[in-house]
Amino acid sequence: MRRTAFTSDWQFRPKADAFAELTGGGGAWHPVTLPHDATLTRERDAAENSRTGYFPGGTFEYRKRFAVPAEQAAQRTLLEFEGVYRSAMVYVNGSLAATCAGGYTGFVVPLDDFLRYGADNEVRVVCRNEADSRWYAGAGIHRPVHLVVGEPVHVALDGVHVTTLEADAEYALLEVATRVENAGPRLATRELVAELRDDAGAVVAADRVPVSVLPGEPAVVRQRLTVVRPALWGPDSPALHTATVTLRDGDRTGDDAEVTVGIRTITVDPHRGLRINGEPVLLRGACVHSDNGVLGAATIDRADERRVELLHAAGFNAIRSAHNPVSRAVLEACDRLGVLVMDELADMWTESKSDLDAALTFPEWWERELEALVRKDRNHPSVVMYSIGNEIPDVGKPHGAIWSRRLAERVRELDGTRLVTNGVNGMLAVMDQLAEMRQSATAAEGGINTMLTDMSAVMGQLAASPLVGDRTAEAFGTLDVAGMNYMDTRYELDREAFPNRVIVGSETFPAQIDRLWRLVRDNPHVIGDFTWTGWDYLGEAGIGRVSDRTDDPTPQFSGPYPWLTAWCGDIDVTGVRRPQSHYREIVFGRRSEPFLAVQRPELSGRALGRTPWSWTDAVGSWSWAGADGTDLLVEVYSDAEEVELLLDGRSLGTAPAGEAHRFRAEFTVAYAPGELTAVARTGGEETGRSTLRTASGPVGLVASADRDAVRADDTDLAFVEIALADAAGTVALGVDRQVRVAVDGPAVLQGLGSGAPVTEESYLDDVHTTFDGRALAVVRPTGAGAVTVTVTAEGCEPAVVRVQAG
Repeated sequence: MRRTAFTSDWQFRPKADAFAELTGGGGAWHPVTLPHDATLTRERDAAENSRTGYFPGGTFEYRKRFAVPAEQAAQRTLLEFEGVYRSAMVYVNGSLAATCAGGYTGFVVPLDDFLRYGADNEVRVVCRNEADSRWYAGAGIHRPVHLVVGEPVHVALDGVHVTTLEADAEYALLEVATRVENAGPRLATRELVAELRDDAGAVVAADRVPVSVLPGEPAVVRQRLTVVRPALWGPDSPALHTATVTLRDGDRTGDDAEVTVGIRTITVDPHRGLRINGEPVLLRGACVHSDNGVLGAATIDRADERRVELLHAAGFNAIRSAHNPVSRAVLEACDRLGVLVMDELADMWTESKSDLDAALTFPEWWERELEALVRKDRNHPSVVMYSIGNEIPDVGKPHGAIWSRRLAERVRELDGTRLVTNGVNGMLAVMDQLAEMRQSATAAEGGINTMLTDMSAVMGQLAASPLVGDRTAEAFGTLDVAGMNYMDTRYELDREAFPNRVIVGSETFPAQIDRLWRLVRDNPHVIGDFTWTGWDYLGEAGIGRVSDRTDDPTPQFSGPYPWLTAWCGDIDVTGVRRPQSHYREIVFGRRSEPFLAVQRPELSGRALGRTPWSWTDAVGSWSWAGADGTDLLVEVYSDAEEVELLLDGRSLGTAPAGEAHRFRAEFTVAYAPGELTAVARTGGEETGRSTLRTASGPVGLVASADRDAVRADDTDLAFVEIALADAAGTVALGVDRQVRVAVDGPAVLQGLGSGAPVTEESYLDDVHTTFDGRALAVVRPTGAGAVTVTVTAEGCEPAVVRVQAG
């Protein structure tokens, strides 16, 4: 069946009831191009919840009118939604045609019985976001939509499944399973041709077989293909192949389908860890939420692709979708780049974490949502693990273990080639006993009452307890890999207690990566670490903030309004790497040059409070307007034995670094403009150096696009990075100002913002204030032609960027 983009010429508004429509109070419709996030159009309010970034919920509706030719009545017609948040109700020509409870689940609407052929038609979608998420989920038709049309005898939508049965350097054996459907009135016989092509387009294997299909009784055709000297897919060499299946009716070519696949094998055991094609792999992982920063929850293909590219460039080789099924665009990017994926089903099963969350519908919808997840993922070589949940309170109880087994076994029935895990949090698994423990624990020796002021410590102590070991044993026993959220105190314990258990750190505190990575390297049964988080995200506002203890003596889980982002990502919401990203790269052994980070002058000399998800809030800059003479803490990250710090060539001293000192050296330096240089040495020999320079002279606007040319369709975007910099390109801090962006040509300004975690500005305006001297404009093409982006700011010459859409 053929997919056609169905994303243009939609209209949107807050939902109006029938009575409001009768009295003229329904509200105006606004044109939109999908994917779209309705929540971004709402005003933030301090009275709302920090978990959603202080955005309110709401009910929204979308509509699109389209013509259907009369001859299409002889074909099958479907409407495919990749994701609607949430509780979607789809009406076609005024009649309810489908519903879907999940906000990230792909679903299909059969249109045949609802369409008016040879006439205009209307599809209308109603969706809701009401106290149903622990983070910013957005709302609306936030993922792509496709119109799908096929012949009566056709390959089912997503009906091709390619499995690697065996693979080595000499041969690979693949199975191509194709589901053929017959919507006609009588039995039909076709010839099914399967071909596998390499990345150059050459056919490397093929097979053909007849298939007879009864009406309403699908036929699954299994064909085995042998590939000689196959190009294998792996993290370091992600070779892709294309599998094409074609239905032939005599000399006529009927329906066909094409999927991109990779030839690779996955094995795991507690002695050799995770292996791809027999080669050991340690997962350098990032947990990633689904929002796209200044675009909100809108899942536009290029935004997801760019995010994977930047995460990969920062040293990550794996991502965990937190805490919902990831988009197709992310999977396609991961396939291309060799990034491994843990794709996650849900954040709750039967016990709610928010008033109206998915626990209300999970018992009824779980199987459909799980089937949709596997159907989406099963041909993507990047997907190595399915996670059936995140921090599910149920797992510490017998009925929770039953759910765990039910889910894990259903995954294996659908796709037995990948691993099954679950992100278990020991504290949540025994939450029902925490009150009793608090009453019985003594304050001495760091008892529970004392430790509750430090979530990191209490999680670690609880995770190592016999209580958690016993209460999670059955749930872990249903899995191939035990996913442990903040349970690293169990890693070495379980080597003895559960010698056959394989562990992955499915969620960990970012500031502890040096210690955690050593545990991964020293314990073969621990196959990797996924930090919270690789990319900053909207909502859970301020969980990673650094604050002055005078104003905030005991930092709570969230920040007060107008905090917007979590501020715990290695990379901010615009794609700028923060210091912890470079630190992590050094810990991973992927960077030999030291990295310099400087504490903000406004925090100098203050007692600072942090949460377990905080970094130090230092910045990679030595350009601080108005800070002359202020003592600044300089952090130098390095794997070398020692680091020397120089200011304008004058030594400020030497300090030990390397793993024994947590890859970090610290200096206190009175700020003065100039060049700050860190020189790393091991055994007296220089291993690398880095320099920060103060911006000098007039500060101007600098703007550049990530690419000079983009596709002339609504799946692509141009990301225009904006900076306040001197003539040498050094970004100036302490001089932030508003920038205005104008777009001329066949394109629109899709979003404008900065990495600022605290702001009241909207990403939908054409004016935004820079943060640490930077901002980001996202431009979406509407057709072919030259696009001009002009950036202006007070006291600066305009910066102009040109992009060709074609």
